[in-house]
Amino acid sequence: MRIIGINIPDHKRIEVALTYIYGIGPSLSRKILTGSKIDLNKRAKDLTPLEINKIKEYAEKNYKIEGELRQVIKQNINLLKDLQTYRGIRHMRHLPVRGQRTRTNSRTVRGNVRKTAGSGKRKVELK
Repeated sequence: MRIIGINIPDHKRIEVALTYIYGIGPSLSRKILTGSKIDLNKRAKDLTPLEINKIKEYAEKNYKIEGELRQVIKQNINLLKDLQTYRGIRHMRHLPVRGQRTRTNSRTVRGNVRKTAGSGKRKVELK
């Protein structure tokens, strides 16, 4: 089953299945389902096309999700870069943005760079 261009797992409860859509978490999923008057415990495969359409329309009308949300986030980051703010500069340099330390533990942001050498001592071969 597809909602807003995303494959939703059929066997899961619709409350959980909606969280597969970018921008929808557990709490927003509950809000969407109560707003469109659909039972939270219903399985995704048991939804009728009318209910699927209700969910889609309600979500698109009231919330930014998927491509629209990604676009807004990208624009916000580009604005930070253009203004040369601290956070924008961190984004440009591919460094942690939210105050994490960089002496250690920033491997994932920096692309798993390992510049440290060993002790410099060569291991002696056994004869």
